[in-house]
Amino acid sequence: MNLVIDVGNTTAKLAIFSQGKLLRKVVDDNHTLRQLAPLKDEFRPRRAILSTVIPLTPEAERQVDGLDIPLLRFDGLTPVPLRNGYETPETLGPDRLAAVVGAWTERPASDILVIDAGTCITYDFVDHLGQYQGGNISPGIDLRFRALHEFTGKLPLVASEGRRVPLGKTTETAIREGVLGGVKCEIECYISSMMLKYPKLLAFLTGGSQIFFEIPKKSSIFADENLVLKGLNQILEFNAAALEGLRKN
Repeated sequence: MNLVIDVGNTTAKLAIFSQGKLLRKVVDDNHTLRQLAPLKDEFRPRRAILSTVIPLTPEAERQVDGLDIPLLRFDGLTPVPLRNGYETPETLGPDRLAAVVGAWTERPASDILVIDAGTCITYDFVDHLGQYQGGNISPGIDLRFRALHEFTGKLPLVASEGRRVPLGKTTETAIREGVLGGVKCEIECYISSMMLKYPKLLAFLTGGSQIFFEIPKKSSIFADENLVLKGLNQILEFNAAALEGLRKN
């Protein structure tokens, strides 16, 4: 049984896996990880993996240090079941790499584009030979709303929820449709342009963004909000032997 810890920019996700299946997922405070110890005590996993895109707070670090099981601290240099073609792997966000590993595990030997919409929107590609080719990063939905407000003199801060019309009739609806419609067009354009080069491309949508509900679902498009967690579990399994060796030594 494995414990997966994924610390993001806004929240942390904790998960328990057994034989590749997700048994439990918990959303936690990324500054405290207060639910980590109770989850570990309930399921008693044999090993754990930690992925974080932010520096851990002292409280979160204490929670992690309190685990009495082998722990793999995942980063861009950790061995993975793919060939990493990123030129600066030490700067590669671990969530990006974990997501492509998760997608590859679901659909091996496929050309795959992973789109993860969170604080940022990332686009990452792994080919059918298992070579991670890299990807792109753009601002997420909330960042776009905030940027329009904070970097202009008069534009208000608009929420994504609310009235939507094809062409804005008020400043609020103009901003909302501009941001949400723009993100939708961006995602669809990435998928379409990649399919021109890779006709059998599969696209995985993850991150739980509401914009994914507007993307037309086809046989080549999959939505999986747990893709990063699945990838981290697979990476932990890939490194399990080395991790066990460290514990024995």
